[in-house]
Order: sequence, then structure tokens, then C-alpha cells
Amino acid sequence: MHSRKISVFGLGKLGATMAACFASRDMHVVGVDISDKTVESINSGTAPVSEPGLSDLISSNSQRLSATTDVQKAISETDISFIVVPTPSKDDGSFSLKYVSDVSNTIGRALAKKSRYHLIVLTSTVLPGSTQYGVQPILERESGKRCGKDFGICYNPEFIALGSVIQDFLNPDFLLIGESDKRAGNLLEDILKSVAQNDPPTQRMNYINAEMAKIALNSFVTTKITFANMLAEMSGKLPGTDVDTITDAIGLDSRIGRRYLKGGLSYGGPCFPRDNRALGYIADKFNCNSLISESTDQFNQYHLENTLGIIQDHTKVRGSIAVLGLSYKPNSNVLDESPGLYLAEKLSAIGYKVKAFDPVSMENVREILKDPIYCAESIHECLSGVETVVIANPDAKFSSISAVDIHQNQRTVAVIDCWRMLRNELENKDRIVYVGLGIGKQSTQHKSHLAKIWNA
Repeated sequence: MHSRKISVFGLGKLGATMAACFASRDMHVVGVDISDKTVESINSGTAPVSEPGLSDLISSNSQRLSATTDVQKAISETDISFIVVPTPSKDDGSFSLKYVSDVSNTIGRALAKKSRYHLIVLTSTVLPGSTQYGVQPILERESGKRCGKDFGICYNPEFIALGSVIQDFLNPDFLLIGESDKRAGNLLEDILKSVAQNDPPTQRMNYINAEMAKIALNSFVTTKITFANMLAEMSGKLPGTDVDTITDAIGLDSRIGRRYLKGGLSYGGPCFPRDNRALGYIADKFNCNSLISESTDQFNQYHLENTLGIIQDHTKVRGSIAVLGLSYKPNSNVLDESPGLYLAEKLSAIGYKVKAFDPVSMENVREILKDPIYCAESIHECLSGVETVVIANPDAKFSSISAVDIHQNQRTVAVIDCWRMLRNELENKDRIVYVGLGIGKQSTQHKSHLAKIWNA
């Protein structure tokens, strides 16, 4: 295992987890953050952010992991620095490089006082051209040194999902490296290969190809999710149709694959929506057609509004609704562009009495959802007294909901199951109107439509 010393700039969900993972593979790691609270948390052996398994990973590797606000100290004591700071989206779909620029300036000034070679690795998601025309000139100007001779730069984005960052980082599908030169790329690949628990293939290229590949990959995944959601809408209207049966079948084709091919609620989170829009932004800037990325984004919002309409169709005016699943995905407390959160706020604004619960994110939810939305303390409390139940994200804890839990209301209850988690338990049960998105009902109207097509 390597004796290289690593610094990680930005100790958010990804940065803190990366730092802990490096330390868990016998590397000495210095985390750098502008927040004294975050630094104190790392130095006390506790996680500064919520991510499954992170607290244990930090505490068990605290001898090799420290944190500081002192950039000069971090640069002088390490050989490789990873930049993992936010790049917030702008209204036009582009990414702000403010934090990347700020940290590049401070790192550059620290490099000016260092005699030996240092590798800087940009991990934050950026637009194509950002490393070559943004980061490299800043580092060279502030350090007075030359990239490729005195220091190296790589662009190395991670393809991780919040809620499984540790597993994804230690077992990547592949390593994507945009390099200033072979020396920089060799050093980074050597480090990453020694950290990975699997044996991932590596794709090495120039900066701009790697930057383009990052947003292209996420944009492609959003297109795949959206295609499955389109099938779910169609399946919900074709009698006898089941979207899971369809996607399970076509996913066996090696050209398609099953991952992310599951009809459900719209995608959300801190990466997918913005990376798709960023690809469209780049296309527009160079007078290329961005119809696919635009259509994906538009359908994603349409699908959410369509689901809202289904909920309204099964709930009387000003009725009571339970929304289960407020984070954008299970096992995460992140609420960025969360479909469940959107539904709760929108239903309340329309005039429904909304109760909300999430197994992981309630602390964050309470900071956002205001009266008259009621934030429940448990699944049981959230279900009590409502006329409609919405399963907005597929958290495993919701799979244990039974007909008895629903029937505590002593009334007929509509269950809008966006992920079909409770189909076996609730479908065809007395006093439950079960609506699984993507499951076609045997309605006379829809049968008539099919008959007309056959007889046309």
C-alpha cells in the first residue's frame, strides 16, 4: 500500500468520505475546510456530514486522518491534493467556478513556497474547458511555476450516489482521468488503483474529454430514467400492462441493461438534473442541437406534474394526504430537487392537508416544510387519519407497511405507490384503492382504446 500523503480540499459529503476512504487504505490524509466546525469534527473522530458508514470509517481510521483550515500546512505536508468543493448551478444551467477559483488561488500561493513536485486533482464537476482555461492558469500565476514541470493537474470526477458513497468510491465501475501530462496521470492512476477494492478499468485523456464525459454520463443516465418513466405512464393506461415486467425484459439486452431502468417518480438530487441541463448549456453555446437533454428535463418535470394529477384524482378537495419519502432517494438526507418534497409543498399549496415523513431526512425537512404541513415522527403517525398515502421514494422501511397500518383510519384509503413496493400487500384489499404507477388497470375505457386500434 502507498505511503503517499494526501490532502482533500472540501469536506462535504463526497470530500469527507473520500478522505476517510483514503485513510482506510493506509494513507495519511489531511482534510482542508473553511469551517472550523467541520475541522473540529474530523479531528475528534466524528463525521461532519451524514452518510451511511462514514462515522465508523472516520473513527476507525482517526490515526491517519486529520483536518485543518491551514492551506499552506496541508500543501507542505502532502504530495497530492484533491479539490472537492461545490460548483453550484446557475440559472442558465452552467456551473459557478467561484469556490474552485478561490481554492485554486490559495493552493497556488502555497505551491509557490514548496520545492518538490505536487499533484492537484480536480474532482468537482465542472464544465468542459474549466481545468485548462480556469484552474491551470490560476495555479501557474499564483505559484509562479509551470504545470507539467513543477506540478501536475488531473481532472478526476467521481461517479457515486449519495447513500452509497463509500461503496461506490472503493469499487468504481471505471476510473476517469483527464491529465496535464503522463507523469500526473501515472501518479493518480497508481494511487486510485491502490485504493480501489476491485480492479476498475481506467480511461485516460485530456482535460476537456474527461470533463465532457462526466456530464455526458450523468445526462445519459437521466435519459434512461426518463425513458423508463415514459413506459410507466403508458403502462398505467394499457390494461394488463406492468412496467416492471417490460423493463425487466428489455434490461436483459446487453445493449440496454437493467440499472436505472425502473419506472417510478421523477429523478432529482444534486447531480442528475444539473448535469443534464449543463450538457444542454454547452450544446447551446456552440450552436449544437440540445433537444435530447432539453426533452429529458422537460419530461422529468411533466412526469412529476402528471403524478400530482393522479394524486388529486384520488383525493377529495382539501382532503388529507400522507407523503412518505422526502429525500431525493433512500438512505440520504439530501433534499436537492426532491420529487417527494415538491409533491408535499405543491399539494399543501393547492389546499390539501399534508403530513410528511422520511426515515432519514426529517431534521432537514423540518427546516424547509412549514405550517400547515405537518412533519410526523414516524410512519405510523404519518398514516394516521389520512385519505391518501403517497410512497414518493423506495425506502426499504416503507416495504413493511401493511394493510392493517393503512386500515387504522377505518375508511377507504387511496395508496399512490410510485415504486410498486406494496403491490403484493395492498392490491385488491378491502377499503384500499391501490394505484401502482405503471400498472395498467382493466378499465372499460382503456380496453376500448385498444380495441379501436385493433379494428382500425
